[in-house]
Amino acid sequence: MSIVKRNNLVFPSLMNEILKPDWFGGLENYRDTFPPVNIQDNETSFELELSVPGRKKEDFNIEINEQVLTISNEAKKEEEVKGGGYTRKEFSYSSFKRSFTLPDTVNEEGIKASYENGILRFTLPKKEESLPKPKRLIEIEK
Repeated sequence: MSIVKRNNLVFPSLMNEILKPDWFGGLENYRDTFPPVNIQDNETSFELELSVPGRKKEDFNIEINEQVLTISNEAKKEEEVKGGGYTRKEFSYSSFKRSFTLPDTVNEEGIKASYENGILRFTLPKKEESLPKPKRLIEIEK
């Protein structure tokens, strides 16, 4: 069983392709709002890595509800410069929300998260009963 990415968008995939904001060079902003994710299946756990540079760990909202791991973030930035008879005020706002359906083999109580150098990492340990069992020899009885 593997971790499944969930698509929170309402439109089917074809509609998403048609309605992407790539008109007049908006596609680079669209890609920035959905951080890329790496998922690795190890022997004892799943590892998730999201690339979200320039954020603070306090701005992330991470929750699990009914075997769905949801990661969201909102970032607001304002800058105001005054001088020489002018005022320049710039601001930006960005947010994202990613959801993953967890397999039954994940121990939800043992999930750990860390944020360092723009990478949000999750370790999702597998339940003991789902771990691979070592080989054993079976003797033949008389």
